[in-house]
Amino acid sequence: MKVFLELGWYFKQRKKQYLFGILMLLFVAFLQLFPPKIIGLVVDEIHEGTLTSEFLIKWLAILAAAALGMYVLRYYWRIMIFGSSIYLARLLREKLFHHFTKMAPSFYQKKRVGDLMAHATNDLSAVQQTAGSGVLTLVDSLATGGFVIAAMAFTINWKLTIIALLPLPLMAISTSYYGKLLHQRFRFAQEAFSNLNDKAQESISGVKVIKTFGQEKEDTDDFVHLSKEVVDKNMHVAKVDSLFDPTISLVVGMCFFLSIVFGTRFILAEEMSVGDLFAFTSYLGLLVWPMLAFGWLFNIVERGRASYDRIRNILEEEIEIDDHVGALEIKPAGDIHFDIEQFKFTGDDRVALRDIHFTLKQGETLGIVGKTGSGKTAILKLLMREFEGYQGRIMYGNHSIDAYKKRNLREAIGYVPQDHFLFSTTVAGNIAFANAGATMEEVYEAAKLANIHEDILQFTDGYNTIVGERGVSLSGGQKQRISIARALMMKPELLILDDSLSAVDARTEEAILEALKKNRTDETTIITSHRLSAIQHAHQIIVMDEGTILEKGTHEELMRLKGMYYEMYQLQQLETLVEKGGSV
Repeated sequence: MKVFLELGWYFKQRKKQYLFGILMLLFVAFLQLFPPKIIGLVVDEIHEGTLTSEFLIKWLAILAAAALGMYVLRYYWRIMIFGSSIYLARLLREKLFHHFTKMAPSFYQKKRVGDLMAHATNDLSAVQQTAGSGVLTLVDSLATGGFVIAAMAFTINWKLTIIALLPLPLMAISTSYYGKLLHQRFRFAQEAFSNLNDKAQESISGVKVIKTFGQEKEDTDDFVHLSKEVVDKNMHVAKVDSLFDPTISLVVGMCFFLSIVFGTRFILAEEMSVGDLFAFTSYLGLLVWPMLAFGWLFNIVERGRASYDRIRNILEEEIEIDDHVGALEIKPAGDIHFDIEQFKFTGDDRVALRDIHFTLKQGETLGIVGKTGSGKTAILKLLMREFEGYQGRIMYGNHSIDAYKKRNLREAIGYVPQDHFLFSTTVAGNIAFANAGATMEEVYEAAKLANIHEDILQFTDGYNTIVGERGVSLSGGQKQRISIARALMMKPELLILDDSLSAVDARTEEAILEALKKNRTDETTIITSHRLSAIQHAHQIIVMDEGTILEKGTHEELMRLKGMYYEMYQLQQLETLVEKGGSV
């Protein structure tokens, strides 16, 4: 029952609802005592031949009143208890989602999406059932069982009550043992479900790659294997679960056997009447539910405990990057000073960045070039505070970037990543994502700056076209330009294009860059690219190699230097010439 103590914080929040619900359950348990006693009285009257219509009507009226009372009370305790359990699920779901949004990228590198989804669905359902059906079962089994045993002992025969309940310790010992087994096995079953969930999500997201490589059979076989594992683990749970009812039924049967054998002897000894024995066995029938409920309670509680442990472990994951005490609630603006001595990604011993020093003045454009893995994106991630733990300092305006609240810092930055993510909504909805109150004129203007407006007008429903999951219905270039338009809708102080023009042709690239140059004269821009034509207009260019700055200057200065940038430029010019059909 440890899980009830662990959920004590929530029961305190909803104490009025739970107290009223439990009080109603107690009244229902008390009212359930009337029918067996009334039946016993009527049987004795019939046996003695003294039954009158007045006597029968009186007790039938009391029976009807008890039934009506139970009807009303059962309706309201369900609202109180089950309603509270639904609120718990909502609260935990919101806590989980809020926690997910605060976690750093390193968290998502360690955790699988399918596993996180399982926590927010399957595990939450088990906890909800514990706070609803679990509380009901606990209170109802104890209350009903207690009232029934008291009625049997004090209104009929206490000796027969003791004899009839002798098998109960066997049930308590057995169900306790089953509960321990169930807790362990259900945890394994939940982990297996998480693996299957993750596999399904990954396969659906990567279905194009799977089909391209002809791996449908292999992927299906892998899914079938994981699905079988889920079945196997749940069968292990079911094997333990299936022991509860037979064990309890055996105990109930033993109780009835003892009641009938010794009850008959008490009747012969004139210590009880036939009506008393009839009422006693009726009460014993009422005890069947508390006994079964007690076994069911172990099932619910152990499932809920295993799931709540998994949820709590996620919620206890430390937030690596959070706002400092007294963080500034202002949007940063001004020059950017980057002074990093060394930086390593979490869990990686290799140095990702070293000796990175540059200043980017407000309103200027910085171009960053280099080979894949040279550290271009790492610079941007640090600037947006997606990673910390570096030696050095990054200044934005007059303050270090960690002096601002994360929300204010990121509201000043319009970021267009390499991996473009579009939501399953309309084109207009994707562009206006960061500015839900934007007018369509503002959406059109951003689309025109990103050189995607004319393309959108050709779509079936124009700006109301549903792009599909992750923009599946669009080309790579269209997704890139919609992502750029989305970033421009923020009117950011700093626009970051992280290799975001790779899927567009040279003419479109030139049009986008020219539009940005005209409309962002006072705002800062950072562009990373493999294609030098995207950054050669920049006020400053840095050339990255193996995590450090190899060269720095304007396009003209770097060309005169005749170093790595010069070689890259000459090579790309040659490739362009060959593509146009020229010759060396």
